[in-house]
Amino acid sequence: MTSATYWGPDFDALRETDPEIADVILGELRRLRSGLQLIASENFTSPAVLAALGSTLSNKYAEGYPGRRYYGGCAEVDKAEEIGISRAKELFSAEHANLQPHSGASANLAAYGAFMSPGDTLLGMALPHGGHLTHGTKVSFSGKWFNAKHYGVSKQTEHIDYDEVRDLAREHQPKVIVCGGSAIPRTIDFATFREIADEVGAILIVDAAHFIGLVAGLAIPSPVPYADVVTFTTHKVLRGPRGGAIVCKAEHAKAIDKAVFPMMQGGPLMHSVAAKAVNLKECQTAEYQAYARQVIVNAQALTKGLEGEGLRAVTGGTDTHLALLDLTETGATGAEAASRCDAAAIVLNKNAIPYDPQPPSVASGVRVGSPSVTTQGMGPDEMSRIAALIGRAIRDTTGAHAAEIAAEVGDLVAAHPAYPEPRA
Repeated sequence: MTSATYWGPDFDALRETDPEIADVILGELRRLRSGLQLIASENFTSPAVLAALGSTLSNKYAEGYPGRRYYGGCAEVDKAEEIGISRAKELFSAEHANLQPHSGASANLAAYGAFMSPGDTLLGMALPHGGHLTHGTKVSFSGKWFNAKHYGVSKQTEHIDYDEVRDLAREHQPKVIVCGGSAIPRTIDFATFREIADEVGAILIVDAAHFIGLVAGLAIPSPVPYADVVTFTTHKVLRGPRGGAIVCKAEHAKAIDKAVFPMMQGGPLMHSVAAKAVNLKECQTAEYQAYARQVIVNAQALTKGLEGEGLRAVTGGTDTHLALLDLTETGATGAEAASRCDAAAIVLNKNAIPYDPQPPSVASGVRVGSPSVTTQGMGPDEMSRIAALIGRAIRDTTGAHAAEIAAEVGDLVAAHPAYPEPRA
């Protein structure tokens, strides 16, 4: 790899100044190139996004918003943020956008802060059923500061129980209802959530962190027409830098902006804001729309293949980029399966399934996602091969075949490398 391929012309200077960290960066590139990355919340952002992240915009303090900063010298970073805001509004057909949240959790914190005070009632999806820590889990600020109530999925269908959502909303009269999560393989009925929120006078927040990239690619329905506020991360299917963002209705713009700054954050990371702008431009292309559609095709092919290996797909399949698999019939726990796969250069994560008898640290399931392997150019044929490799790794209880499976993984990723070298 030439020093300027992905890290810019100053990577040689980094190697001279701090060879230990330079080796870590190159080691991570080798890791990405040598294994299968199936974490549903990860992806490979473009070299253009990495260039913005490593730019001099990192040096600028810019508390406030374009044209209303607390520091001088913000003319250039103002341009970057204004461009990014315009692109976000256009991409998602949104009335207002804020690109300053440092993460998805920060975006959720701001969204809650815009409409709730400590002690107010929040209705969110239970974490063991596919929700997120920030949807009212006791160990999170959302569960410590707010009176959190939780809905889940039906035992029979494993889909969101909308009747339960309505009943809980009527009973508890929440200030905010949040939907979305970290392990929901199916699309969400935003119209029904909107009806329930209107009935009880609640603000509807959609945490679209996992699936916003599919929305950007026009591959699944958008929550924007139904939600008061949509929060999301920029680093999953969207394929941007690590960070958060918010879009909302114009009537909530002032409250959201004040909640992000100065209520919850100080100065924004302007190199990250610029990188988000670069990513949003990439998402406006036909190529990205084709990518988003392929992500779903690949996730469905991978899920079908894993069912053939004896893993049961929760909800019976997927409409999105991820699948949740029940390992009960294999005899392995989620922790055991993740460990065995890791030894075979397959990176996925253990995950609780609905009504899981195991504790979260053990879990009865695994979660897999197709964003990264789709970015690498793989298709359904490769997904079938990956499913077979996962099945073999899970059944390899002693680890005797881990090296053999890892070698086959190496052949597969060599044909579809992460960050391939540019052709001369």
